[in-house]
Amino acid sequence: MSEEIAQLVRQAETAANAGRWDLAERLWADVRRRDPRNSRAAFSLGVHALQRRDFANACMLIEESHHASPRDPFILLTLSKARRENGDADGEGRAIEAALAIDPYYLPALLAKAQRLERIGNAPTAAMFYRNAVKVAGPENVWLDVLRQQLTHARDFAAKISTQQLAHLDGALAGVLSGMPPEQAERWREAASIISGATQPYLQQANQLYVPRLPAIPFYDCKLFPWAEELESKTAVIREELRGALADEKKDFSPYIALRPGEPVDQWKDLNHSARWSHYGLWRNGQPDQAHLAKCPETRKALEAVDMAEIAGLCPNAMFSALAPHTEIPPHTGETNARLVVHLPLIVPEKCSYRVGFEHRLWKEGELLIFDDTIEHMARNDSDELRVVLIFDVWNPLLTPDDREVVRALAAATRSFNTPR
Repeated sequence: MSEEIAQLVRQAETAANAGRWDLAERLWADVRRRDPRNSRAAFSLGVHALQRRDFANACMLIEESHHASPRDPFILLTLSKARRENGDADGEGRAIEAALAIDPYYLPALLAKAQRLERIGNAPTAAMFYRNAVKVAGPENVWLDVLRQQLTHARDFAAKISTQQLAHLDGALAGVLSGMPPEQAERWREAASIISGATQPYLQQANQLYVPRLPAIPFYDCKLFPWAEELESKTAVIREELRGALADEKKDFSPYIALRPGEPVDQWKDLNHSARWSHYGLWRNGQPDQAHLAKCPETRKALEAVDMAEIAGLCPNAMFSALAPHTEIPPHTGETNARLVVHLPLIVPEKCSYRVGFEHRLWKEGELLIFDDTIEHMARNDSDELRVVLIFDVWNPLLTPDDREVVRALAAATRSFNTPR
């Protein structure tokens, strides 16, 4: 490219950036007269023709640019628009597919494909490509402004179709699931939710020690635990000891989330050092709180009769957990799937709920909930009163005695390796 033509190109780009479209088009036309094979001039003049609704000429010029730069997906995507406006729906589709063949993750092409599918009435497949586009775009706070409107539509359209598909699948399954136990039926409702894209699979995410090949079961049947019925029978006496702990304006309760300065706050910003989620500790990371246990002898006796997990530096844990009115514990995961977490609900007003993975439960006073806390879980108290449950952890019943010994050895070795020498 001669210096004279290079200067004209710079002038044309400057005029276009300033919004002086007529001047830019004249300058690009001058470039093309001087250098008929200049692909940038052909492309830019094609865009100007597209803006003027001269779609046939736009297609010719942009195709010329594409032949000069066949691996540029942006040129292909612009060509797809020109062909669509020129009434060539099949040509539009071929150009989009060619752009995706160059780069399957090219976000504008994914959106263009989804938009085309939506226009021709193929909503389920459009939703799939919209969903993929949103994944490629990443978190909403990093979306490019130029694509934000399209991505917002993509997210909302995919969610709408997911809701429709889930309703369709639920209707189809209703008769099949009606005779199943609730826990078994919930598994297949979750399968339908995953197929529809309404939710993703909830996988175990252990913050410390992950035991491979243990199934990701949200809630365990209490019948698997020989001590469960006896513990439930102690609800009233344990509640009385809780009321004693609460009596002095909860002065022995402390915030459950108490991160040190410099530690990442993440989802705990609103609850860090807050009394809205507080606890009265009985055991913490394997260490007993003798002062608190002395005030709750019946609770101690009841807990010592269960199969509490014992992993030095990690378990057992036990506490009265108090959640203030109109407070949410955000989604989070626990430390190890070698143990399960048990809730004995003691004070539960209405409008309190709990979710582990896909499954929602309502606490009922005196009825245990036993769950795998390495599956994402969250809690809500939407009432005007305090909610309190006794929380403690027990061994996962799918581990053998030998497995337990390996868990203890792994935890001890990890702790010794991480201890400064």
